[in-house]
Amino acid sequence: MKDIPIGARAELTYTVTRETTVPHIYPEFEEFRQMPEVFATGLMVSMLEACCQRAILPYLDWPREGSLGTHVNFSHLAPTAPGMTIHVQAEVIAVDGRRITFRAEAHDGIDKISEGTHERAVVDYARFNAKVADKRARAGLAG
Repeated sequence: MKDIPIGARAELTYTVTRETTVPHIYPEFEEFRQMPEVFATGLMVSMLEACCQRAILPYLDWPREGSLGTHVNFSHLAPTAPGMTIHVQAEVIAVDGRRITFRAEAHDGIDKISEGTHERAVVDYARFNAKVADKRARAGLAG
Protein backbone atom coordinates (compact mmCIF):
# COMPACT_ATOMS: atom_id res chain seq x y z
CA MET A 1 0.00 0.00 0.00
CA LYS A 2 1.27 3.43 -0.94
CA ASP A 3 0.47 6.49 1.16
CA ILE A 4 -3.18 7.42 0.58
CA PRO A 5 -3.58 11.20 0.43
CA ILE A 6 -6.32 13.10 2.19
CA GLY A 7 -8.52 14.42 -0.58
CA ALA A 8 -8.21 11.39 -2.89
CA ARG A 9 -11.50 11.31 -4.80
CA ALA A 10 -13.60 9.19 -7.10
CA GLU A 11 -16.92 9.47 -8.87
CA LEU A 12 -19.26 6.98 -10.46
CA THR A 13 -22.66 6.91 -12.09
CA TYR A 14 -25.29 4.20 -12.02
CA THR A 15 -28.70 3.96 -13.64
CA VAL A 16 -31.32 2.43 -11.36
CA THR A 17 -33.06 -0.65 -12.77
CA ARG A 18 -36.31 -2.24 -11.70
CA GLU A 19 -34.29 -5.16 -10.27
CA THR A 20 -32.50 -2.81 -7.85
CA THR A 21 -35.73 -1.52 -6.32
CA VAL A 22 -36.96 -2.63 -2.93
CA PRO A 23 -39.64 -5.17 -4.06
CA HIS A 24 -37.08 -7.06 -6.15
CA ILE A 25 -34.01 -7.36 -3.92
CA TYR A 26 -35.46 -9.99 -1.54
CA PRO A 27 -38.55 -11.39 -3.27
CA GLU A 28 -38.92 -14.03 -0.54
CA PHE A 29 -39.92 -11.28 1.91
CA GLU A 30 -43.57 -10.32 1.48
CA GLU A 31 -42.96 -7.03 3.30
CA PHE A 32 -40.43 -5.97 0.66
CA ARG A 33 -42.65 -7.07 -2.25
CA GLN A 34 -45.32 -4.63 -1.03
CA MET A 35 -42.98 -1.62 -0.89
CA PRO A 36 -42.65 1.08 -3.60
CA GLU A 37 -40.41 0.49 -6.61
CA VAL A 38 -37.61 2.83 -5.57
CA PHE A 39 -33.85 2.30 -5.32
CA ALA A 40 -33.17 0.07 -2.32
CA THR A 41 -31.24 1.60 0.57
CA GLY A 42 -28.89 -1.38 0.85
CA LEU A 43 -27.96 -1.13 -2.81
CA MET A 44 -27.51 2.64 -2.49
CA VAL A 45 -25.03 1.97 0.30
CA SER A 46 -23.24 -0.50 -2.00
CA MET A 47 -22.88 2.24 -4.65
CA LEU A 48 -21.41 4.61 -2.07
CA GLU A 49 -18.99 1.89 -0.93
CA ALA A 50 -17.96 1.15 -4.52
CA CYS A 51 -17.11 4.80 -5.08
CA CYS A 52 -15.02 4.88 -1.91
CA GLN A 53 -13.16 1.77 -3.08
CA ARG A 54 -12.35 3.48 -6.37
CA ALA A 55 -10.91 6.50 -4.57
CA ILE A 56 -8.11 4.45 -3.00
CA LEU A 57 -7.56 1.72 -5.58
CA PRO A 58 -4.63 3.56 -7.24
CA TYR A 59 -2.77 3.44 -3.91
CA LEU A 60 -3.19 -0.29 -3.31
CA ASP A 61 -1.19 -3.24 -4.57
CA TRP A 62 -4.18 -4.41 -6.61
CA PRO A 63 -5.25 -7.19 -6.93
CA ARG A 64 -3.26 -8.57 -3.97
CA GLU A 65 -4.60 -5.83 -1.71
CA GLY A 66 -8.09 -4.48 -1.53
CA SER A 67 -10.39 -2.84 0.96
CA LEU A 68 -13.37 -4.00 2.96
CA GLY A 69 -16.10 -1.89 4.51
CA THR A 70 -16.03 -1.71 8.30
CA HIS A 71 -18.54 1.06 9.08
CA VAL A 72 -21.28 2.94 7.21
CA ASN A 73 -23.11 6.07 8.29
CA PHE A 74 -25.29 7.18 5.37
CA SER A 75 -28.67 8.86 5.27
CA HIS A 76 -31.24 7.99 2.61
CA LEU A 77 -32.76 11.39 1.89
CA ALA A 78 -34.98 10.93 -1.19
CA PRO A 79 -36.43 8.15 -3.34
CA THR A 80 -35.02 7.36 -6.79
CA ALA A 81 -37.14 5.71 -9.48
CA PRO A 82 -35.97 3.13 -12.02
CA GLY A 83 -34.44 4.80 -15.07
CA MET A 84 -32.93 7.66 -13.09
CA THR A 85 -29.15 7.96 -13.00
CA ILE A 86 -27.32 8.36 -9.72
CA HIS A 87 -24.06 10.30 -9.50
CA VAL A 88 -21.85 9.36 -6.54
CA GLN A 89 -18.82 11.23 -5.20
CA ALA A 90 -16.41 10.08 -2.49
CA GLU A 91 -13.39 11.70 -0.85
CA VAL A 92 -10.81 10.45 1.64
CA ILE A 93 -11.05 12.56 4.80
CA ALA A 94 -8.80 10.60 7.20
CA VAL A 95 -6.15 7.89 7.11
CA ASP A 96 -5.06 5.93 10.18
CA GLY A 97 -2.71 3.18 9.06
CA ARG A 98 -4.85 0.76 7.07
CA ARG A 99 -8.14 2.37 8.21
CA ILE A 100 -9.48 4.92 5.72
CA THR A 101 -12.41 7.29 6.34
CA PHE A 102 -14.44 8.79 3.51
CA ARG A 103 -17.13 11.40 3.03
CA ALA A 104 -19.55 10.45 0.25
CA GLU A 105 -22.78 11.63 -1.27
CA ALA A 106 -25.15 10.68 -4.07
CA HIS A 107 -27.49 12.75 -6.24
CA ASP A 108 -30.12 11.54 -8.72
CA GLY A 109 -30.28 14.66 -10.90
CA ILE A 110 -33.25 16.02 -8.95
CA ASP A 111 -32.37 15.49 -5.28
CA LYS A 112 -29.41 14.68 -3.08
CA ILE A 113 -30.34 11.10 -2.13
CA SER A 114 -27.59 10.32 0.36
CA GLU A 115 -24.70 11.75 2.33
CA GLY A 116 -22.52 10.50 5.11
CA THR A 117 -19.28 8.80 6.04
CA HIS A 118 -17.77 5.39 5.49
CA GLU A 119 -14.74 3.51 6.84
CA ARG A 120 -12.78 0.85 5.01
CA ALA A 121 -9.81 -1.29 6.00
CA VAL A 122 -7.05 -2.17 3.54
CA VAL A 123 -6.44 -5.93 3.61
CA ASP A 124 -4.30 -8.58 1.98
CA TYR A 125 -6.92 -10.71 0.21
CA ALA A 126 -4.99 -14.00 0.56
CA ARG A 127 -4.74 -13.61 4.35
CA PHE A 128 -8.36 -12.49 4.59
CA ASN A 129 -9.57 -15.41 2.46
CA ALA A 130 -7.57 -17.83 4.65
CA LYS A 131 -9.41 -16.51 7.72
CA VAL A 132 -12.76 -16.94 5.96
CA ALA A 133 -11.83 -20.52 4.96
CA ASP A 134 -10.90 -21.28 8.57
CA LYS A 135 -14.20 -19.88 9.80
CA ARG A 136 -16.14 -21.93 7.22
CA ALA A 137 -14.31 -25.06 8.39
CA ARG A 138 -15.07 -24.31 12.05
CA ALA A 139 -18.74 -23.87 11.05
CA GLY A 140 -18.71 -27.25 9.33
CA LEU A 141 -19.27 -25.80 5.88
CA ALA A 142 -17.72 -27.17 2.70
CA GLY A 143 -15.09 -24.97 1.06
